[in-house]
Amino acid sequence: MAFQALANKRKSIRRFLDKPVEDSKIKKILDIVQLAPSAGNLQAYEIVVVKDKARVAKLYEAYLSPSRHENVQAVLVFLADGTRCSSKYGDRGATLYSVQDATIACCYAMLAATDLGLASVWVGAFDEEKVAALVNAGSKRPVALLPLGYPAIDPQRPPRRTNLIYNESL
Repeated sequence: MAFQALANKRKSIRRFLDKPVEDSKIKKILDIVQLAPSAGNLQAYEIVVVKDKARVAKLYEAYLSPSRHENVQAVLVFLADGTRCSSKYGDRGATLYSVQDATIACCYAMLAATDLGLASVWVGAFDEEKVAALVNAGSKRPVALLPLGYPAIDPQRPPRRTNLIYNESL
């Protein structure tokens, strides 16, 4: 799929079909994520794949938003690993670059999922401590959750901002 078409197709979907996501598709998503750029190529993140329905339900309990997601088949939990960046970049690496690495990885996962016919929605509003405990994160920081499944709906794209500031020299 051409990138522009892929970017156009990606939408935030919260309702999924009650159809399991194949392990082969999750593996392909994870393979694509490994191609994501990262600070100093340190790849200062980890991904926890949660497929067990009881654990997925526990992750819902950590959401700070009342929005519920229907029939989620898997959740990818993106963890920033500050220790991987701190030796090379100090505090900035530990507190910023590792978070950027994890969020870039999540973006790649969203696009890979779309390319494979899956739907997803970025979840950033959650209780960090609860999510960390649920996935045994240790010293790693949860920065994004990505519920996955086959789309049950195809909503209209919400309006996008049109007043972005561009460099006048372009």
